Amino acid sequence: MSSPTTAPRRRPGRPLSLALNRLFPILPLILALLALGCSSGSADPSGPGSEGESSAPLAEDSSEFWVDPDSPAAQQVRQWEESGRAEDADTLRRIADRPLSHWPPGEEDPGPQVRRITEAATAEDRTALLVAYNIPHRDCGQYSEGGAASDDAYREWIDAFASAIGDAKAVVVLEPDAVPHTLDGCTAPMYVEDRYALLSDAVDRLGEQPGTRVYLDAGNPDWVTDVGRLAEALRGSGVERADGFALNVSNFQTTDASTAYGRELSGLLGGAHFVIDTSRNGNGPWEEGGDERWCNPPGRALGTPPTTDTGDELVDAYLWVKRPGESDGECRGGPEPGRWWPEYALALAERARE
Repeated sequence: MSSPTTAPRRRPGRPLSLALNRLFPILPLILALLALGCSSGSADPSGPGSEGESSAPLAEDSSEFWVDPDSPAAQQVRQWEESGRAEDADTLRRIADRPLSHWPPGEEDPGPQVRRITEAATAEDRTALLVAYNIPHRDCGQYSEGGAASDDAYREWIDAFASAIGDAKAVVVLEPDAVPHTLDGCTAPMYVEDRYALLSDAVDRLGEQPGTRVYLDAGNPDWVTDVGRLAEALRGSGVERADGFALNVSNFQTTDASTAYGRELSGLLGGAHFVIDTSRNGNGPWEEGGDERWCNPPGRALGTPPTTDTGDELVDAYLWVKRPGESDGECRGGPEPGRWWPEYALALAERARE
């Protein structure tokens, strides 16, 4: 299997001294150009589009991210307003007015949906939030089973996904559950190395887009307790060429627990940065429910709204990766995975603290 040839991408948080060392040899030339009033081109070697560099850091507020005016939550707000449920509609705005991630379906060409989202975000000078979720043998035959039919089909799908982003600003969470499932016995051993190779290729392909930041999913603190094994699997999947890793996707672990876990994992990955899914962790995890306590648990609440102002230099953002109100699966009365469930969404919003 061959991997696209790309220069290594700089993770956010590289010391400023490294950038200054690059500048010292050419500082006299830069000063001369400034004196002449030169304004064409960029003097910043870390700007978007520079060879071997990633896109600029995320802005420190939630307005960086695009809000979909036609999300299921937004449509539900309008429907409830028209039917007289004004109070419920107002409560549901706690979801509808927030930036949510988009999960293009793996069963079809992702290009049209990705292009629609990124073009709309670009028109408002915002960053699109996307999830790539189509790895072969996805979810090990559980509620979200499926995925690309072959390794080649997956590479074609990722290529279409990345091409549709183009030069737009985007954050991509790459393949929720894919790495942890190779460590918990869920993924058949014969597929493990192929999966790591596919993820590594996907990191490189998405990284070719100048405005795209890629975070490889790393599960949650309640899943893989041996962070050394997890770090090794992430390295094999290309995390060191990504912008970092993602935690708590579609789960309910607290932000504090996720941050502590992420910092420990980061320490094994050379200081890698990470993002945390806070979409439904306002009340933490459900302590009952057995092995499926993650599936549509009762009594949960929205967590911290999406923002890059996290107060932690390693945590690049709190994101709503799982779209609140969309079912985890056909459990506890829920519809099939990903389907909008308005009453569950309302309950999450009613318990929100922010």
